[in-house]
Amino acid sequence: MNKNTFMRLKLPIICFTWEIAMIILFGVFVRYNHEAGPEWLEEKKKDNNKSDIENDFYFRYPSFQDVHVMIFVGFGFLMTFLQKYGFGSVAFNFMLAAFGIQWAILMQGWFHSFEDGKILIGVENLINADFCVGSVCIAFGGVLGKVSPVQVLVMTLFQVTLFSVNEWVLLNQLHVIDAGGSMTIHTFGAYFGLTVAFILRRPKLNERNHNEGSVYHSDIFAMIGTLFLWMYWPSFNSAVSNHGDAQHRAAINTYCSLASSVLTTIAISSAVNKTGKLDMVHIQNATLAGGVAVGTAAEMMLTPYGSLIVGFICGIVSTLGYKYLSPLLTSKLGLHDTCGIHNLHGMPGIIGGIVGAVTAAAATEDVYTAPGLIAMFRFEGDWANRSPSTQGGYQAAGICVSLAFAFVGGTIVGLILKLPIWGEPADENCFEDAVYWEIPNEEEEVETSNQYVAHEPQYHNTLKMSEEP
Repeated sequence: MNKNTFMRLKLPIICFTWEIAMIILFGVFVRYNHEAGPEWLEEKKKDNNKSDIENDFYFRYPSFQDVHVMIFVGFGFLMTFLQKYGFGSVAFNFMLAAFGIQWAILMQGWFHSFEDGKILIGVENLINADFCVGSVCIAFGGVLGKVSPVQVLVMTLFQVTLFSVNEWVLLNQLHVIDAGGSMTIHTFGAYFGLTVAFILRRPKLNERNHNEGSVYHSDIFAMIGTLFLWMYWPSFNSAVSNHGDAQHRAAINTYCSLASSVLTTIAISSAVNKTGKLDMVHIQNATLAGGVAVGTAAEMMLTPYGSLIVGFICGIVSTLGYKYLSPLLTSKLGLHDTCGIHNLHGMPGIIGGIVGAVTAAAATEDVYTAPGLIAMFRFEGDWANRSPSTQGGYQAAGICVSLAFAFVGGTIVGLILKLPIWGEPADENCFEDAVYWEIPNEEEEVETSNQYVAHEPQYHNTLKMSEEP
């Protein structure tokens, strides 16, 4: 059956309508918080010792920059491995993130910084909005190349909403600690995306489409995304931690876990190949699993060697997932996971939640000191009498809640996206930019390339000789 992928009316209408809605909602609800507004000057006057450098902007903005790069460059380029879907990978990620951060500021603001009928925002709100969108970028990886830009926007709208509710339940009702988002970002994002992918599954996709593979240069571009994510992940996991020792620990723990996962990924990738060669899919993805899995416990006294152990385990689990589990899920369940988000975000996210639960349950005053224990787990107010063992139980419950939101929400959103009005591509057109993009004329590119080669006749002749039998 032919599918109508014509976007001239659908896409502009949704983009214009939703952006106008954002403008109206921001006008009604969003205001600067006290550190971004002119009242900051009054605060400084009241406290003669306060200076501009104490404004939260100067503490948080460097981390915000790093997280922002991860969302737009890291995730965008990580998905460019598809040989004919580079435009869609980077630009649709750009589109969903640009819309998602606006909706996330509103949704998270209503839950976390709503005062006197207004959402008060500062630099920390921008970081949290990026975190929320990071979850959508993860889910997008599960359906990459198989959905239309309109479906991407619809999925973003619903997922940001569900993410914000799930986050509020975990952080405000269960009072869990999840600085790097192993549960709220990675577990929820991965299993939401996998559920949507399962609902939208295409049983005959592999028979009809041969564009899913990568080529040499597309894998190089994807490695750019990997390296940006890998380098900035310590900022991601520590961005909203308490200033001081907690933030310092989060960066160190993440740094160690990431380094460890690289070595085990390379080891397993070579070991499972009969020729001992490395698979670039493993290197692009499983090397990041340590950053995912240390997220929940990043602030905690996990210890540097404990972080190395987490990275060690996740490098193995993630690589084996890409090698054996993904093909099994595709063949047995018809679950086609384009980017392997189950291996990079799903399983490591659950491992991270478990590590966080065990580490919290094992916390003692001897390790943290009494004030440190209270500060770390925020045992104040309604939670002043909570013990570390109880906290560990709630941390474990957080994993289950995130999975429930992901499966139920993903099923509902998947059914909505399955409606035939969104302009999804046919099986034979999946992973193909030309369906939604103007593609440069390849013949003109070849002619231009030959003009340059003509300036180097020696190289040109060598090339021709090498092609002869």
